[in-house]
Order: sequence, then C-alpha cells, then structure tokens
Amino acid sequence: MAARVLLRRRVAAPFMAATLAGGALFPSVALAEAPSHDYYNKKPIYDDYETYLPPKSSTTSVPSPASDTIPPASSDSSLLLPPPKQHNPSPTDRLAVQIGKARLFLYRYATATEDAVNSTINAAFGLEQSFTSTIASLAPPRESGEKLMPGLVYVLVASMAGSIASRNRNLLLRASVPLAFGVGAGWLLLPVTMTNVSDLLWTYERRFPALADAHLKTRDGVRDAWRFARVHVDVGKKYVDEKVSDARDIVEGWVRKGK
Repeated sequence: MAARVLLRRRVAAPFMAATLAGGALFPSVALAEAPSHDYYNKKPIYDDYETYLPPKSSTTSVPSPASDTIPPASSDSSLLLPPPKQHNPSPTDRLAVQIGKARLFLYRYATATEDAVNSTINAAFGLEQSFTSTIASLAPPRESGEKLMPGLVYVLVASMAGSIASRNRNLLLRASVPLAFGVGAGWLLLPVTMTNVSDLLWTYERRFPALADAHLKTRDGVRDAWRFARVHVDVGKKYVDEKVSDARDIVEGWVRKGK
C-alpha cells in the first residue's frame, strides 16, 4: 500500500514537469468558448437579419494577423450591417400632412383677406380725411368778415332768378343762365370763398394739361373781352359826354340869341 503511494508521487512529478516544459516550448492559441458547428444553423429571432448571416463553411481557416487574406474592416461592416429600411408613411401620417397643408392654405387666405380689409379701411379713412380737409379749406377765414350762410342763400336765389328768366328759352340758355347768375352772385357776395373754390378747381384741372390750357385760354379771352368792353364803354361814355356838352352849348347859344 505504501509502495503504491510512493510510486504515484514519483510518476506525477516528472509528468507535471514535462507538461510545463511542453507548454513553454510549444505555445498554442486556446479559444475560451469556440462556437459550435451548428451555430449558423440556428434560426434567429429577428427575420430582418436572416438574409445577412454569413454562409456556413466547414473548411474556414483562421488567418494569421500578418496575413493578406484579412478583408478590410469597412467590407466586414458593410456585410454585417443591414441597409436602411424604407419607411412607408402610414394613413395617419398622410392625413397629418394633408391637414397641415389645409391649415397653411387657410392661414394664407385669412392673411390675404385681413390685408385686403385693412387696405380698404385705410383707403376709406384717407378719402374721408381728404374730403373733410378740402371742405374746411373752402371756408373763408374769420378775419375776412365773410359769412357763408346769408351769402349762399343769396347765390341760390340768384340761380333761381336766372332759371325763371330763361324758362321760355332753348335748352342751352336754360342750363347756362342760372349757372352764370349763380357764379356772378358768388363772386359778388362771397369773393373769398369763390377764390378758394377756383384754386381748388385749378389744382384738379392741372392734372389734365389739355383742360388746363383750355381754361387758361378761355380765362384770357374773357379778361380781354371784359377789358375791351370797359374801354369801349369808357370811349362811348366820353363820346356821349362830348355830344351832350356840344348840344348843351348849342342850346345855351340859342337861348342867348333868343333873348
């Protein structure tokens, strides 16, 4: 019994020494957990990665680190990573897109409508302000002493008198005579107001050069006619005065001779 124990101890010591020497002289690569041969035969739980698994090869050799047979890392990553999967929009996504387009259309339409309403209101306010300022500019100043109320009544009465005077005449006279009577009464009774009105009409006439030129020619013609009429009146008055003086002298001479 004791011999067997001693024999075992003697044999175990050389065996352990030989094992350590062989491991030091002939090193080898030891894989901790090598995959089994039927690893690639197992079906994965994700179907998307089924077509990208590398094929099974029984005679695959492990290349050394210095070997040229190692493929680049980019090719391995391109083989292992799946391509991006195309995402088809769902009905909810399409409905959300259509609702967004409808909201943008309504927003643009509401903005355009609001801008149009604002521009219309601004134009109306501008017209109102222009009208009120124009009417206010026609009124005579206080220092002029001119009153509109009785003067306008007199102008209206003069226009009615011209209409009555031309009631049995042709259409042209019935339209022009009341206007002439009214304008004449206005220049006679409301000279400041009529001057303001004429200046306002002149500002509108200057927008049309043909009308402005016709107005200037007509005004110059009327002024020349009035000047000539006054000159002729003065000449006629002087001639009548001379004739009256001559006739008076003759009558006085006859009276003296008669005495």
